[in-house]
Amino acid sequence: MHFRILVLVSILFLSFTENKSRTSAIAAYKIGDEVKDFSLRSINGKLYSFSSFPSAKGFILVFTSNYCPFSKSYEDRLIAIDKKYTLKSYPLIAINPNDAEAYEEDKLENIQARAKEKGFIFPILRDEKQAIAKTFGALRMPHVFVVKKEGFKYILKYSGAIDDNPQDASGVTKNYLEDVVQSLSENKPVIIEQTKPIGCAIRWK
Repeated sequence: MHFRILVLVSILFLSFTENKSRTSAIAAYKIGDEVKDFSLRSINGKLYSFSSFPSAKGFILVFTSNYCPFSKSYEDRLIAIDKKYTLKSYPLIAINPNDAEAYEEDKLENIQARAKEKGFIFPILRDEKQAIAKTFGALRMPHVFVVKKEGFKYILKYSGAIDDNPQDASGVTKNYLEDVVQSLSENKPVIIEQTKPIGCAIRWK
């Protein structure tokens, strides 16, 4: 009798877990979906949201990490992208969703030190509850999403890799992110809307 109850409870638990997993998958944004505004605190303590940039035409969101070698290889490229496309009203926002308890380098003081060392001027937000990363369906670090403002709505236009060569910037042949933002800034259709992100897996809590 006790064994049957245990089996029943196990089945119900597995069913709940499976449904929860499916719900999470369904909840993740897809290309063309409206993206809801959110608020996260930066490493300097300031609260940021889309509404913090009233003149923006869209946003480049990069889920990244302070420890990940792939993320580090993109640091200089992100500085250049931010400098180039902020002028076109597409500011870059970095979001760190990684579990800081698992990786020492992703603790606040270490992110602050790296930001100062590299001279980052774009905001670096901390997704401590990892809710924003899950909502976007972020898988790797870096994983980039491009959002365009259409009227009073924010629409997801791209998800995936920054370019096709995470190890060597000089060997890049396809600039996925730059092509997307350039097309959007010229009101042209996006040719490649989604690519596979390459990098470190997000460490979930």
